[in-house]
Amino acid sequence: MICPICGLGETAPGSATVTLERGDLTFVVKAVPAAVCQNCGEEYVDPQTTARVLAMAEEAAASGVQVDIRAFHAA
Repeated sequence: MICPICGLGETAPGSATVTLERGDLTFVVKAVPAAVCQNCGEEYVDPQTTARVLAMAEEAAASGVQVDIRAFHAA
């Protein structure tokens, strides 16, 4: 797909680091599968992967941790 941010680059399979913050929690997931623009580097995560990352963040928030850094593992 053509990147909607820069309008010039084509996206290719790659990975992203996703950082979410809510209240006292900082949640980081590394190696999240994403489409990455070859021109500007913008990262796009598909809806199913986003749902998994958000579920992981909810789990971390429920456990009461303040900082959690994880690697993404495909199901």
